[in-house]
Amino acid sequence: MQYKASSPEEYIKLLPEERKEPVKKLRQIILDNLPKGMEEQMSYGMLGFVIHHSIYPDGYHCDPKLPLPFMNLASQKNFIALYHMGTYAKNDLLVWFTEEYDKKCNYKLDMGKSCVRFKKMDDIPYDLIAELVQKMSTKEWISIYENQIKKK
Repeated sequence: MQYKASSPEEYIKLLPEERKEPVKKLRQIILDNLPKGMEEQMSYGMLGFVIHHSIYPDGYHCDPKLPLPFMNLASQKNFIALYHMGTYAKNDLLVWFTEEYDKKCNYKLDMGKSCVRFKKMDDIPYDLIAELVQKMSTKEWISIYENQIKKK
């Protein structure tokens, strides 16, 4: 579901009541742990965490006018989604995350290559998300992006 919001605060106000607190908490955890050189903005109708053009002038190869995406957070129809490009591009990070998730959560991981779907609002591993956000620096993400994704 896309919400027509022009700011992260407006986005959260538009959420169903049962989603507001988990999204606010996830957003704050991401902001508290976001690597230097990254910032929050609305991106594709979601909360986006990107590398600004002042750090990476080339921008996103699909649309160079856009900053380089790193993470997104969204309330979808049946779940809260956390999109982390690092788990898509770096297999070691994906393996670490899936192993740690199993140790910390009561329910089976529901995940695509970069999308973690949280259907149970009481079983979101906030501490694990904080760790995940810290696992990749801005410099490392730019390097992986240029060597694995931008080339394609």
